[in-house]
Amino acid sequence: MTALVEVRDLAKVFDVSAPWLNRVVERKPRQFVHAVDGVSFSIERGKTLALVGESGCGKSTVARLLVGLYQPTRGNVRFDGQPTDAAQNAGGLRTLRRRMQMIFQDPYASLNPRWKVLDIVAEPLREHGLAQVGEALRQQVGALLLQVGLAAGDVDKFPHQFSGGQRQRISIARALATQPEFLVCDEPTSALDVSVQAQVLNIMKDLQRTQGLTYLFISHNLAVVRHVADQVGVMYLGRLVEVADKAELFSHPRHPYTRMLLDAIPDIQMSGRSRTPVQGEVPNPLNPPSGCSFHPRCPHANARCSAERPVLMQFKGSGASVQVACHAVEEGRI
Repeated sequence: MTALVEVRDLAKVFDVSAPWLNRVVERKPRQFVHAVDGVSFSIERGKTLALVGESGCGKSTVARLLVGLYQPTRGNVRFDGQPTDAAQNAGGLRTLRRRMQMIFQDPYASLNPRWKVLDIVAEPLREHGLAQVGEALRQQVGALLLQVGLAAGDVDKFPHQFSGGQRQRISIARALATQPEFLVCDEPTSALDVSVQAQVLNIMKDLQRTQGLTYLFISHNLAVVRHVADQVGVMYLGRLVEVADKAELFSHPRHPYTRMLLDAIPDIQMSGRSRTPVQGEVPNPLNPPSGCSFHPRCPHANARCSAERPVLMQFKGSGASVQVACHAVEEGRI
């Protein structure tokens, strides 16, 4: 299978310094946050890559970089072989934008409360010159609503007349309007009840199967990831620490951080397996630890871990290869 999305050495640095006068008076230096720090991965056509990790690890920043809401500080994103950077691909960028869409986390904030559903779903159609007029547009939007399990008659309603799960379905319908090939889903179910989460996830799985969609799925819920993903990337403080096929990652986690995340899942079967709850706090991103950024929380850390930053290395799994950035795994200490 060929990769539809290729990300190479992607980085984003935010300037979070105090205003200039404050810095002069208080004699403070400028401050920068490395929200994403050298991330590389690829997603095969028709597959789902899930990015997981604690809050603040850079997952949502990666999502926004992929769809062009942020400009990368370093690195590049290629979609179907073409760069998504405006400087490199000014002419073809509009066409690429139509082929990739984003579903946001909060359905209460991502829909304009003053617009009817007809205008909300038709907005990308109008923006890309795909909208029909009059009754034809209503039928066009109605067909999109039917795809996500809503009624065609809902086009004349406002967002406040829907539940959270229904609003997220409207968001999905809006994302599908331009017939995209790639959807970036930024925690699309985290604001919903568990029963509604399952309905929305099943709709997304059905759409992937019928339309051949490719997903980047951002989540911190490993139960959701297990349901939707083909491949999983684990992020910590702006960097990928492990990338593996879903079955391999859940059955044989290698990185200590991945193991901690999996141990934090409630053991409903009461199997009696030993569990190590996630220890400590995520370090301050303004002042990250030296070497491996996970070493202050890692039970396997040694002097090398605190001095030298590990890089993603290939290891053989039961199926495809696994990528892990860990000195302890490399040296066979785990």
